[in-house]
Amino acid sequence: MKEPDDQDPERERPNRSKSEDRSSRSHAKVLEDAIDQTLTEGDESYFEDDDSDMEDKEGSTSSNEEDYLESGKTSQEPPAPVEEEEEEIEKKISESFFYDYTDLVAAPLVTPDSGIPLDLLTLQHSFGYDCRKRANLQLIDSNSMIYIAGNHLIFLNFKTKEQSYLRSCSGEGIGAIAVHPHKTYFTVAEKGHFPNIIIYEYPSLRPYRILRNGTENAYAYIDFNDTGTLLASVGCYPDYTLTIWNWKDEKPVLRKKAFSQDVFKVTFNPEDDEQLTTSGSGHIKFWEMALTFTGLKLQGLLGRFGKTSTTDIEGYIELPDGKVLSGSEWGNMLLWEGSLIKVELCRTGMKYCHNGPINQIMLDEGEVITAGSDGCVRIWDFETIDTADVIDDSGLLEIEPINELVVDKNVKIFSMIKMDEVGSNFWLAQDANGAIWKLDLSFSNITQDPECLFSFHSGPIEALAVSPVTYLMATTALDCTVRIYDFSSKNFLTQMKFKQGGTVLIWVPQMISYSGAQICVGFEDGVVRILELYDPKGVMVFAGRKKILDADLCLRHVFKPHTAEVTALAYDRDGEILATGSKDQTVFFFEVEKNYKPIGYINTPGPVCQLIWSTKFHSKSTLLIFCENGYVLETPYPAVEEGPDHDVVSYEIHELCMKCFHFSSIKSKILRSMEIERRQKLKEEKEMIKQERKRMLIEDLGEEKANELLAQEEEEIEEEEEPLPAIFIPPIPSPILCGFYSEPGKFWVSLGGYDSGFLYHCEFPPYDKNSDFKTQKDEPFDFCILENTEDNPIHTITFSINQTMMFCGMRNGAIRVYILDYKDILLKTLKNYWHFSMHDNNYGCVKGISTSFDDRFLVTVGADSNIFVFNLFSELELQETIKAKVPSPRLGIETETIPEDIEDPKAYSIENARRKREYDKLMKEVQEIKTKKKENIKVLRNQFLHFLVMNKELPTHMQFKRTDFDIDSKIRADINKNTAHKIQQVEKELAWDKEKHDLGLKKLQRRFRDPLENDTVIVHAIKSDHTITSYRLVKPSKYFKLKRSSLAERRQSKFERFEKEGPGKKDSQKDTAGSISIQEESIIDKGKKFRPKTLSEIMIENQIEKIRKLIHKAEKAQLKILQRKKEWEELYKSKPDDDYEDPKDVQAIKEAQTYMGDFNLKTAADYKIPEHMRINAAKKEEELGQLDSLVYRKKRHMNKCIISLRDLKLAVVEEIQCLIQELKTIHSTLHLSKHLPIPQVPQIYPDEIPEKRFQYDEETLVKFKQKQMKSEGEKLEQGRQSSSLSTGGGFLKLSSGKDGYPTTRDSLSRSSKASYGLGLDILKTMEFEKTEPTEVELEITKRDEVKHLYMQQYLSDRIQELITTFDAELHLLRHQKLKLDTQMKLSDLHHVTLFQEMLLLKNFEKQENILQERVNFLDKEEQDMQVRTERSNTDIFYSRRKKFSKWKINETLKEMDEKKNEINTLLEQEKALYVGFQTALGENNKFANFLMKVLKKKIKRAKKKEVEGDADEDEESESSSEDESSLESDEDESGSEDEVFDDSICPTNCNPALFELALQLREKRLDIEEALVEEKKIVDNLKKEYDTLSKKVKVVGANLNAAEAALEAYQREKQQRLNELLVAIPLKLHQKIFKNASYSSRMKTTSSTSLTKNAERGVKCSSEKRERCQKPYTRWKKLFAN
Repeated sequence: MKEPDDQDPERERPNRSKSEDRSSRSHAKVLEDAIDQTLTEGDESYFEDDDSDMEDKEGSTSSNEEDYLESGKTSQEPPAPVEEEEEEIEKKISESFFYDYTDLVAAPLVTPDSGIPLDLLTLQHSFGYDCRKRANLQLIDSNSMIYIAGNHLIFLNFKTKEQSYLRSCSGEGIGAIAVHPHKTYFTVAEKGHFPNIIIYEYPSLRPYRILRNGTENAYAYIDFNDTGTLLASVGCYPDYTLTIWNWKDEKPVLRKKAFSQDVFKVTFNPEDDEQLTTSGSGHIKFWEMALTFTGLKLQGLLGRFGKTSTTDIEGYIELPDGKVLSGSEWGNMLLWEGSLIKVELCRTGMKYCHNGPINQIMLDEGEVITAGSDGCVRIWDFETIDTADVIDDSGLLEIEPINELVVDKNVKIFSMIKMDEVGSNFWLAQDANGAIWKLDLSFSNITQDPECLFSFHSGPIEALAVSPVTYLMATTALDCTVRIYDFSSKNFLTQMKFKQGGTVLIWVPQMISYSGAQICVGFEDGVVRILELYDPKGVMVFAGRKKILDADLCLRHVFKPHTAEVTALAYDRDGEILATGSKDQTVFFFEVEKNYKPIGYINTPGPVCQLIWSTKFHSKSTLLIFCENGYVLETPYPAVEEGPDHDVVSYEIHELCMKCFHFSSIKSKILRSMEIERRQKLKEEKEMIKQERKRMLIEDLGEEKANELLAQEEEEIEEEEEPLPAIFIPPIPSPILCGFYSEPGKFWVSLGGYDSGFLYHCEFPPYDKNSDFKTQKDEPFDFCILENTEDNPIHTITFSINQTMMFCGMRNGAIRVYILDYKDILLKTLKNYWHFSMHDNNYGCVKGISTSFDDRFLVTVGADSNIFVFNLFSELELQETIKAKVPSPRLGIETETIPEDIEDPKAYSIENARRKREYDKLMKEVQEIKTKKKENIKVLRNQFLHFLVMNKELPTHMQFKRTDFDIDSKIRADINKNTAHKIQQVEKELAWDKEKHDLGLKKLQRRFRDPLENDTVIVHAIKSDHTITSYRLVKPSKYFKLKRSSLAERRQSKFERFEKEGPGKKDSQKDTAGSISIQEESIIDKGKKFRPKTLSEIMIENQIEKIRKLIHKAEKAQLKILQRKKEWEELYKSKPDDDYEDPKDVQAIKEAQTYMGDFNLKTAADYKIPEHMRINAAKKEEELGQLDSLVYRKKRHMNKCIISLRDLKLAVVEEIQCLIQELKTIHSTLHLSKHLPIPQVPQIYPDEIPEKRFQYDEETLVKFKQKQMKSEGEKLEQGRQSSSLSTGGGFLKLSSGKDGYPTTRDSLSRSSKASYGLGLDILKTMEFEKTEPTEVELEITKRDEVKHLYMQQYLSDRIQELITTFDAELHLLRHQKLKLDTQMKLSDLHHVTLFQEMLLLKNFEKQENILQERVNFLDKEEQDMQVRTERSNTDIFYSRRKKFSKWKINETLKEMDEKKNEINTLLEQEKALYVGFQTALGENNKFANFLMKVLKKKIKRAKKKEVEGDADEDEESESSSEDESSLESDEDESGSEDEVFDDSICPTNCNPALFELALQLREKRLDIEEALVEEKKIVDNLKKEYDTLSKKVKVVGANLNAAEAALEAYQREKQQRLNELLVAIPLKLHQKIFKNASYSSRMKTTSSTSLTKNAERGVKCSSEKRERCQKPYTRWKKLFAN
């Protein structure tokens, strides 16, 4: 992208000026004053001037700007030029000045001296509308609208439907339009190289102002401010420049790059002209014109989406308070405040506001209007949106629209504009699907339905066809419609809509449809349809028929020859054959006369782009086929076979003599030859100049001197010649765009890509049957140069009827007309042309161009959705009214059956349908052959099986071995090998599915099975209906595994100690746990002991049991005697001493002393929470973990008991089965009359063994497969033999038996073995014939009968005993579980309370940590200055500082005391010195006074250590001591200062020893005095330090007190919030007292109630009853509160 400073040097430099304040509005004055200072924003300038300190402004007019000075002359008479002064003065444009439109408008390009008129083509009408261009619908007055159509601006009166046109001045298209708020001006923003913005006056349409150099290529959007004084524009790629214009002065005010991606829209804030908003691809930006100390700046703030997904923003609106409401791609509205999303608005139920992007948002009469791509217009309440705010973390707010209007199906509202109709609320809507709607948004009882004013194609128009008999044209596009127009009367007639878009279209020749009523259309799904156009007015009118149109379409034929989109259609010159081409690289031929009967198709080497049949001037009828990839084919007329084609396998035509031309690029050769020719011509010109110069030199200097001079010049001038352009062949062939026949076997072709810029004349090589198209390379033999088409090739070509004009449609949307000589098909006169841009230059490629049947009109269609109709004659010849005649309907057309349309895009093509039919036929024949073979094999197999049976009937020595039947042993081995190989292949094929299902199974297991520790097991009683259900136990929660050190370190609360040390609590728990454990052990042991027993085992066990009981009874008596002796001994040993105290009493006293002193409730305002009772989230989590672990252990314990009971039942059932089997054996020996009824075997229910659900066998899998196939509606193949499936992985295991129960064949075998001994004799006797029994035998029989009767009765009783014992065990365990259920329910309630408390504590945790850290910090700071003394645990929190000794303060005081002691010591030493001297003097010494003066004399001496500064010496000399020696009395100080004595000489008669002693003691005195001074100085410093520390201690103490008070208050607040939590207190029925008996009877079934309700009922009771009712309540409240 070109930077602002890198402007083109040829561009006009803007004039520097000093503007004056000439605006009527205050803000405009600020802007113009700021213009004098700067025209830029930020720290960069858009245009700079090297020799000026002031920044330049954009030039406002062209080079004749001097003529625009404000004067009394009119615009037609420009004033005389004014001389420039030294200081340039800014020139003001006159308000009455207008530009000349004819000087600005772009004119057609005509070859010079060609004589072609400029008005060769005159625009007559436009049938198109670029409905996908943003804001391409503006209302210019109450009856007219304007919109962009290619290079024209269309003025459409939507009442009279008349059009007028305004051409583009740049000739390169129009980017955007806008209308002035007063509707007196409108703006056209051009496209091109540095395009202009032209402001036209309305209705005169005269150019009023021109704004230059606002962007580099094109404008994307323009908008006026609310008053119309400013204009904002934003450019397209690559600069995206945002410019604010003072458009009346043609000056840019501010400019800046808006964004780095596409910008869709820019608007001013209606309430504040200094604020703007831009939006576009993935962004929205908020702008403000700020007046800074360096001038006026344009400051942008990019919107940040935050958690919301980034979206393209099409529509938005600025709200009065500065907020912005925008749309989004998914349909919700975003409310922006500042640069952030305040809230995202959606509909109730999290529905989107629109189902798709919101393209426009408007604010009208206090309501917000949104228009979306879903075709809906919704009205929203402004106040609701303006005051919207988030209510949760989702950032969404649900609102509902006030009103809603659904325009129609397949409508995409792109923009809306309000109509100026008084008393109504009508809007014009731009539909991106090709329509302009009139909408009534009044939402009243008389609201009109949406009215479609105009309908157009949406998107590129693919094809165009003109009627051969009248002024009708047909168009089709990818919007799935075919439309018919009368272009002579400028009317749209009718349309027909399909499921797929149209791609090609031609009008059926008149020789086929004489009235010209048929149209052939190809579609993108490969279908070709023949449509018939008729006048419905000629059809019989039926009752109730809708409004009759001027024309209508009906479907005549439909067929699908291709599998890809149809790209070309062509009828031969005789109208007998239709050829269709497609991108599937085929050309299909149809016989027209036989209702388009398929003839066949040929394959092409590339996608077909054009088909042309040879004209009548050719001797043979041939088809010219153009392929996109550079191939051109010529195929002769296909042979038409008579008769039915039912036996034809394929429609492909093989023996067709096709000629092929494979285009090879010659452009580089052409350019090389042109360069050689240019150089040769230049060389000839130089030679001529040389000869002329030589002649002149010879005439002047003579021949010899002239030759020498010329030779010398040649040596100097000799230059090396540049190399010629290299020969280049593009690696990818250039695409063929269009072409046409010139002569038989020759054609012209236009190419794109590298080979554009020429028309190539080509000739087919001779036909060679063995030639390969792919290796073939052919070059054109001639070419025509096309000017200015290097990057703008010809896309479509058509000729006038007399072949004198060649009309070309260009890629950039231009139309070029070449004037040719009559029948110059060789294009020898292709030179002069008329060229003009009509369609959009960027995306308006001309897709179709055609003349009318009489060459009076030219029609073009483009990819920009526009259809233009031009007049080829002068206006005088078109004064007469022309109207196309719609063909009359055929006789009986209303009764004809409409053919069935092909709507499915996946339907078979003609060829594929034929191949499918042949394939089905072949498969049917193959299946019949297979069936016959199978029948023969079945007969042979039956014979073979018969032979095997016959072989077995033979004696053994005569039988054949099985291997003898094998014809060849290798065959069976090969069969087995192939079978194994197939099995292996199947396993490989199913490996992915197997792994997929295994992973799915494992995922299900991890998700649902692994977290489950115990599934629900329901054990049923045998006799009764009682059941017991185990707990569905999942693995422990996260709190169960949570372990923190704080749990072990913290002090136990009163409740915890009560729980731990309570007198009866632990015992009861031990009893309960003991009973449960004993119960479990008994059940488990019984489950282990119970196993199936035989009859002999039972009898032996009975004898052993009797002996064991006797022994046990004797041992028990002996043990009882020994135990009684031991108990007496232990009783005597445990006798307490006389001073013994019960530990429980000691603990109770200690507890009373600890807790009975403070009677404050937790709800009291002055309640202080002891430190050991403070709770936090971590401790609550630990409590939750303890509760979860306790519940988990108890549930697991109970589950073990229930599982053991279930195992016991399984063992009981198995034993009962064995006993019943033995009963049946006994019944076989007894008479029927003596049989006892056999008890039923207890049933094992599926829910007693839930693990069976995860066990499977072959039968289970087969049943599941049958069920699955039945649900899918398929039948299971009978007789399917499936191999045994291997054991499944994971948690699935094969069951041990068929039924899945433990009662298997093993138990039956054991019972049969047990009964074998009893029935052996009976079985043996049955083998012999019956004889008369002897007496002995009768006696034996009687004894056996008695024995059997006894065993029968015993076994029956044993069965009943087993059942009764099991039921008793179940009843006992059920009772235990009911108690446990009660405890679990209480634990659930307690869990809820703990969890609520934990959530509450987590909310307080952050602030509490902050306060605690503050207290800890101050506490640590205080500890740095203080030292702890030992204190009791009870007052650790309240008397912390009261028990502290002042460490640093005490140290300071201690040091001060030491120094004072040292001072006192020094004073004592000084006093002792004087006393000792007095003693040495003795009494009545006459020199006593002299020696005393010598001793007390004050002298100055140097310090023994380092000498300090003068300031210190002065301070010492000036300091005085308050504690002077008592010996230095006033008498000594009052001595005469005038008295002078010499202390250096001992007086006469004075004892020298005393004199020396006085001098020595004086030195000692001076040392003592110096030490005193030093010590006093230290004491003073210690005093200062003491004062400082005292103040600091007070400050730290005060801060610590405040922090602890804040923490205490926060703890109290936390406790109050905890107190507010509701706690469920379960009460028993006898604790409830009700007022009447009826209510009491209703409440007997209630097991618990809430604390509040019990308290309310307790108030109504009598005092005695209330006291009894309050006791349990008080106890539970105290326990749970602690």
